[in-house]
Amino acid sequence: MRRISIEAIQDGDILAKDIFNLSGVVLMSEGTRLKREYIPRMSELHIVNVFIYEETEKKEEAAVITEEEIKNQCEETVRNTIQKYTYAENDELKEIVKVADEIMSDILSQPDIMYNVSCVRDKSNELYMHSVNVAAISTLIALRAKFPKNRVREITIGALLHDIGYTTVTVDTSDLILEECEEKVRKEVMRHVIYGYTDVEKKDWISKTVKDIVLQHHERLDGSGYPFHMKGEHLKQEVRIVSLCDQFDSMVYGKLMQRYKVRDAIEYIMSQAGVKFDFSLVQLFMESVAAYPIGTTVITNEGDSAVVLRQNHKFPTRPVIRLLKNSEGEPYEEFEERDLTKNLTLFIVDSVDA
Repeated sequence: MRRISIEAIQDGDILAKDIFNLSGVVLMSEGTRLKREYIPRMSELHIVNVFIYEETEKKEEAAVITEEEIKNQCEETVRNTIQKYTYAENDELKEIVKVADEIMSDILSQPDIMYNVSCVRDKSNELYMHSVNVAAISTLIALRAKFPKNRVREITIGALLHDIGYTTVTVDTSDLILEECEEKVRKEVMRHVIYGYTDVEKKDWISKTVKDIVLQHHERLDGSGYPFHMKGEHLKQEVRIVSLCDQFDSMVYGKLMQRYKVRDAIEYIMSQAGVKFDFSLVQLFMESVAAYPIGTTVITNEGDSAVVLRQNHKFPTRPVIRLLKNSEGEPYEEFEERDLTKNLTLFIVDSVDA
């Protein structure tokens, strides 16, 4: 492998080492086929160099990942996502992460589940990361809702497998905006819930609740969802949690839609409380998910750019930040940390990457 600047990336280069953000979350996994169009986004995230495989190396091997590595990556991503998004108090956060770790480790020790997770990853790394993100946030909400462990486990499995139907969809969904697609393509994409349910329907090791999540995660309380336009009274709480978290993550990462900033995605979810999404679950979501996740680059009212380091419980818009550059664009030479609950004249006016 060799190290190159991001400006030297060529279409088709294969990433030789994972790329992490400042909070340790994997942004792009080893084996990802790079494109030059990724360069501006990498620059925004302060990524300067990447490792790629040499032409002489077997590129097929670059994409190979063992089940143990997938298990470790899933557990780490769930852990990091929960820590990134939540602003629970420290003791509560530790307990949530501990239980989530136990649940994820137990789930991924089952060969059938691991096989299906591997299939999703082989189809699309973006789809795989979306599924793990949804599993992480769904697990967080279920734990905050005080669900018993067996129900949380079903929610986590359902979230991991909710988009398994995309492995059967006959169109390439990687660059699609669903609302802009022609009707034929849109209908094929929407069939992923049917394909997914057909895939899991007769598998005895999958519970009915998990199967319902796979089939119904695009249904909405007001009947505006698909495939059956089911209404609230027919949708289990487990389905409602995953559907809410799937919507949120899809908006933040631009899965089949335009990408939204985190705070704008949160505002949309809030606006649909009691309409498309369960009101009590939206309340839990609002109490759990931070408007400016750890690792987000933000702009202050004084014109500084900064990165979010930690959350402050009960103050979602006033995290602890590290100043990066002043209003003139000059970098701070020393580590400058600001707790916005203590610096009351300083506040966030915009975010760059979330």
